[in-house]
Amino acid sequence: MSATITVPEAEAHRICAELRARRRWYHLALWQCWGCAKYSGGDPAKMCGQVVGCNQVVARYRRQPR
Repeated sequence: MSATITVPEAEAHRICAELRARRRWYHLALWQCWGCAKYSGGDPAKMCGQVVGCNQVVARYRRQPR
């Protein structure tokens, strides 16, 4: 069984903002962030996995030292 990681909401929003600020849209994974931000209108409740469950955010959170 794999353990599920819960990203704190404030941390998830911070990571999401960092990912979107990178502005390197030639990376395929960041197109997901662009679409998420554009079509949600910036509303965190409408974003991918309500930001906390976004696969990009979870992957970045896992790589951070604790």
